[in-house]
Amino acid sequence: MSDAFCSDCKRQTEVVLDYSAGDTVCSECGLVLESHTIDEKSEWRKFANESGDNDPVRVGAPSNPLLTDGGLSILIAKPNGGAADFLSSSLGRWETRGANPDRGFILAFKTIATMSDRLGLVATIKDRANEIYKRVEDQKSSRGRNQDALLAACLYIACRQEDKARTRRFCSNLGMNNQAVKAAQESVQKSEEFDIRRSPISIAAAVIYIITQLSYDKKPLKDISVATGVAEGTIRNSYKDLYPNVSKIIPNWYAMEADLKNLCSP
Repeated sequence: MSDAFCSDCKRQTEVVLDYSAGDTVCSECGLVLESHTIDEKSEWRKFANESGDNDPVRVGAPSNPLLTDGGLSILIAKPNGGAADFLSSSLGRWETRGANPDRGFILAFKTIATMSDRLGLVATIKDRANEIYKRVEDQKSSRGRNQDALLAACLYIACRQEDKARTRRFCSNLGMNNQAVKAAQESVQKSEEFDIRRSPISIAAAVIYIITQLSYDKKPLKDISVATGVAEGTIRNSYKDLYPNVSKIIPNWYAMEADLKNLCSP
């Protein structure tokens, strides 16, 4: 996160950078402060005279503070060969000699990035998962564990920790007012006290659905599905799981007991 002045909050607040959507979102009220943010991650380039195929070559990887040397290394192309060929042979020598102390982290971070892309998660969640994985590895507590399961667990924990920011983004995309956004944030946090065996994103989607149904600006289930990326059926099932505890999850300053009784039973 970084700081910026929010025209809605009228003060300097933390903002969330969502590279997948290209938005800069206020962490307090959910207002989109800037759209079409330039992605400063690695660049894809293609040198026609160096390769006979049509695949681009990734160059200029960003620095990574979690790695020993920041993840930066020098790449010098061979006179008669492409940079990609040279990179492959260099990586092969590294693997053979075991000269790169960060090789395990690099592979793990790459897997986390792939998982994040498939799930449509924002960069802040991916970075948090990387940090969690490094802490686990530094404590030597992952020996004998299934690697994919471990990385998925790191991603899950990161989603739980970053859920607040993600809920703000969903609410902002739906055009919800500040009061509804605040109620959704508090409700998602409160839901963690109950044994609701759903993913954080599914719970967030169901909470947003409940909050909008309790307001004058009701949102169709289809719109919430599009904004959150959660299937309508999954939102309904999550709503069914939340419903028994809805009076304890929704803040009473937002909805009274009588209002909650008007919610449709699952």
